[in-house]
Amino acid sequence: ASIVSAEMDESSLLEALKAQAVATRSFLAAGARHPDFDFCDSTHCQFLKSPPPSNSRVSNAVQATRGLVIQYRGRPLATLYSSRCGGHTRSLSDVHLDPGDGYPYYSVPCRWCQQHPFVWRSRIGNSGHAPNSYDETRRIAEVRQWGWSAIPSSDFTATQDGSGWQLEGHSVGHGIGMCQHGAAGMANSGAGFREILNHYYPNTTLVSEP
Repeated sequence: ASIVSAEMDESSLLEALKAQAVATRSFLAAGARHPDFDFCDSTHCQFLKSPPPSNSRVSNAVQATRGLVIQYRGRPLATLYSSRCGGHTRSLSDVHLDPGDGYPYYSVPCRWCQQHPFVWRSRIGNSGHAPNSYDETRRIAEVRQWGWSAIPSSDFTATQDGSGWQLEGHSVGHGIGMCQHGAAGMANSGAGFREILNHYYPNTTLVSEP
């Protein structure tokens, strides 16, 4: 519940929070992401804050989906998600990441983001090369230099202005897996959490673990 309340707006509809709760639980069930400890409290793993009240919407979502995890090929999937996909989620290959034999994160349309477009603009200085859109590894490296707010997603256009680069993007985050704003939109349109998860994580199964 602490992670769900940190990762998604607590005022979101219950079905969207349920989808987030399952995604969060699945991510943790898939195992540690660091060699010397399990998880960090950052965008690399998942954010964390104080637990919400036991009667809160978030706590109800966690309890209603208790034990449910997403699996791919019989194993828990470390489910990725982002804030806004910009109208279409991305596969790992879309952002120049190699899925190997793991889940490829299929690219799916997001009607909510299509109907409610979002635009961000920023400016960064010259770094010896043009900012590279749709390359998540390069974006993370550039973010370390310019800050998260300067390049909030890997979906942007870059225009050189002589002393730097003007950036304009339409998504927030890597755009892989569940779009949180899209999930909220689907819930607002009457979709249940299972439908939301099936949409953003196709070819996976939802199972109950003891």
